[in-house]
Amino acid sequence: MSHMHASEAVAEIAAAPPGPQVGAFFDLDGTLVAGFTATAHAGHRIRRRQARIGEVLGVAEAMMRYRFGRMEFERLVVRGAGYLRGESLAELDELGERLFVERIAARVFPGMRDIVAAHQQRGHTVVLSSSALTIHARPVARFLGITHVLCNQFELDDRGLLTGDITRPIVWGAKKAAAAQHFCAANGIELDDSYFYADGDEDLALMSLVGHPRPVNPRSRLAAVSAERGWPVLRVAHAGGRRAALTREWPVIARFTRNSVQ
Repeated sequence: MSHMHASEAVAEIAAAPPGPQVGAFFDLDGTLVAGFTATAHAGHRIRRRQARIGEVLGVAEAMMRYRFGRMEFERLVVRGAGYLRGESLAELDELGERLFVERIAARVFPGMRDIVAAHQQRGHTVVLSSSALTIHARPVARFLGITHVLCNQFELDDRGLLTGDITRPIVWGAKKAAAAQHFCAANGIELDDSYFYADGDEDLALMSLVGHPRPVNPRSRLAAVSAERGWPVLRVAHAGGRRAALTREWPVIARFTRNSVQ
């Protein structure tokens, strides 16, 4: 398995064919940003005493499943939306922007920011393709100047309030790959010429379709498949370290859980 640093990836992109027919798809959590963006919102709800014990345990379960690659994602993301039923999407969007500035911006991998910019300079079609929800994904996309976002969305009623469900199909695994294929067909993008940057085992479906698969700090199964297939693996570092960033909200979650159980 060959390893590649961000500077090498940037040099490679600078020499690649230019133009919008080349897609550059980027996962969010663990790829563009160290850790799990949703924990910032969970931590905020816990600090504000808006979250009950079931919700906190759900967040803890989701983080553990994400960390160890055993994720019944669709069930978890719908359950998470249920806790926000009746909330205003406009208010959640505003909160998402504020939490991005306060807690997420410093967790963007500098090397990945350079890689996004390199694709933009070549005129490639850059897409944030993530299982995250819009309130977590769009602030990162705006920060990086990414205009195309394929991610999960809350289902809304006619007043712009959350129903407690997620719009189907839920973007994850094979369905993320299908969404990317549909986007390419609709926008004249050649998958064979395109790049995909991701860290998760569930992203093998899309990683296998693009001409330039780029695993980023890959988790176990993705790392093993990358070694088998000779995919170059990107290693990117965060100033605070990946583990530190991932667990930043854990003290808040753990303290609340401990206090609620007693």
